[in-house]
Amino acid sequence: MIPSGWTAGEPSPADVPALLALLRRHEIVARGRASASASAVEADVVGAGAASRRHRVLRSADGSVHAWGTVHDRAAGRSIVAVVVDPELDSPSADSAAQALLGWIEQVSAEVGAERGLAATQLDSGAFAEDERQSGWLSAAGYQRVRTWWQMSRIVDPQEAAPGVLPAPGPGVVVRRVARDPDSGLPVERDLAAVHTVLEEAFTDHFNYHEESFEQFCARLREDPGHRWDHWWIAEVTADDGAPSPAGALVAAVTAGDPPGSYVEYLGVLRTARGRGVATSLLHSVFVDAAARDRPTVGIEVDADSPTGAAELYLAMGFTTDYQTASWHRDLPVPR
Repeated sequence: MIPSGWTAGEPSPADVPALLALLRRHEIVARGRASASASAVEADVVGAGAASRRHRVLRSADGSVHAWGTVHDRAAGRSIVAVVVDPELDSPSADSAAQALLGWIEQVSAEVGAERGLAATQLDSGAFAEDERQSGWLSAAGYQRVRTWWQMSRIVDPQEAAPGVLPAPGPGVVVRRVARDPDSGLPVERDLAAVHTVLEEAFTDHFNYHEESFEQFCARLREDPGHRWDHWWIAEVTADDGAPSPAGALVAAVTAGDPPGSYVEYLGVLRTARGRGVATSLLHSVFVDAAARDRPTVGIEVDADSPTGAAELYLAMGFTTDYQTASWHRDLPVPR
């Protein structure tokens, strides 16, 4: 039950500033600094990302927002769920708010799973690795900690924008941006489809892979306020017959901040092309682009337990770990 005198309901556009302030208070206490942006909160709650998300806020008697829950229908069989509770609340009120929102998340996720015709769905939540309060709530609600992620960043040298400072791709490897229609300026669908295909195939053997359609993939990335079509790259390798074919792909975004940075959302290489420096060449393209735009950093997330050796590659390329997060999962049966 929610604390006495509180109310629960959906947020409105007028709640965006309060939700941003709530999220930033949580980040400061749980991680030591805040990074949430108004544009991201607005996009998720009332903007482009709202269609695939459901929200619930808890208000105290004076109307102030003190807790916020989200269910994001991320892909077939998987919902990304989140609970943010005001760190300034007393422990009994905070516990009640978290339990109420986690119960609501279970109910809504079951509804989403039923709409998809599923027998079960995965609830995928996260927490800063050292956030014992959040971890305790998730554990009590039946979630299990399943993975650790390194949130890494690399300082960009402005000189890297100059030709020849970073190594060129190896023999038979070409990296280019997705092609754009000269009239509309929009990306060519053939190239977007190639990026999606490469990433789907590359991540099939990765932790917690869930298939996502081309339409879902493009629509979800466009919901991000930091999305830019000119931050999509394709790596092609030359086949035996001399024809180039897509073998790697990278999708990046712009991070909020002053100045903004670049962030690698996706980086994937087909298994048949691994070991040819494709991932390195794609990352070099992002470094060059960031340097040309006067961005100070490039960020990326890496699975600390990945068997692909990605963490070693990023460390060798100058990335360092800023902080760690953890994934918490729960498998939820979906009642008929």
